[in-house]
Amino acid sequence: MMNSAFVLDNDTILCRQTPEGWWPMQVELPAATVDGKEQSIATPYQVGRVELLASLAPSNWEAKPSSSSAFQEIPATSAITYDYAKNNGIAVPKGLENDSTLTSLPASSKSSASNHALLDNALSENNVDVAFISYRQLLTQLPAALASQLSQAMQLLRWQADTQFCSRCSAAVHAARSGERAMVCPVCRLRQYPRVQPCVITAITRPNPQTGEMQILLAHHHRYGRPATQLQYGLIAGFVEVGESLEHAVVREVGEEVGISLQDIRYVSSQPWPFPSNLMLGFRATYVSGAIVLQEDELSHADFFDISNLPKIPFRGSIAYDLIAQIVHEQGVTL
Repeated sequence: MMNSAFVLDNDTILCRQTPEGWWPMQVELPAATVDGKEQSIATPYQVGRVELLASLAPSNWEAKPSSSSAFQEIPATSAITYDYAKNNGIAVPKGLENDSTLTSLPASSKSSASNHALLDNALSENNVDVAFISYRQLLTQLPAALASQLSQAMQLLRWQADTQFCSRCSAAVHAARSGERAMVCPVCRLRQYPRVQPCVITAITRPNPQTGEMQILLAHHHRYGRPATQLQYGLIAGFVEVGESLEHAVVREVGEEVGISLQDIRYVSSQPWPFPSNLMLGFRATYVSGAIVLQEDELSHADFFDISNLPKIPFRGSIAYDLIAQIVHEQGVTL
């Protein structure tokens, strides 16, 4: 029996260059024979290796262009770290054995969405057709189900690495023997499970007071940095606090960050976001009143922008982009 796995190195995924762009590839996991029967090299779930669930319908595997053989349905599979592959003798593509692609590129080019062109140029100049590519870069072209699986993988592998000791008695823990997604303390038997951090993100609209054109509130966050070119703007977002509803979190975050009042708060959709283990819960709301007052330790600027004159916004594939696109398309405009 052969099994296959995606290979991850922190927030990057092993990919192969195709005519349509970088695409996640899988490596074969060797089988072992036990009592005359072939079995996987290890249990499906252990530190450095996880089993992924296909949680979405097959239609969500569709990608564009669908004609490419690289963009076919990929079954639910496993994910391993690059270190796990090396430590267990799992074959990786030629050129990766000595970490050549990992060490030849600037770290920023592997992780920042703003450096995609730099990464592609560096890889092309070195004739690299297999490399570790950032999740953010891949997200612009991945079908929803594949993005969901890779998000699972990143979150689970990072959680494993960060959960090596019991939070109750500090003893070293081990992966649950049953294959359950849990780290178990052999001393006090505490089971620690992966945690998901809920975050709300809100698209706030109003008509332009002078022209009536629909506007969206966008903010420049300090975390975006200040590039030499156009500033990137995003939506108001933040973590849900203990004891509050999602709607309360929307009102609180918006009040804290820009000081305005809302109405018609409504849920739209959600997206797993593996930085580090968030579940982004997308909302829309309508502006009611109040002047924008910035939370200056979070934001450097915020304003309502006409949909016909938007600044640089988050990349395609992010829930922020989808919320903005939904509003823009309702007005008969395309991004």
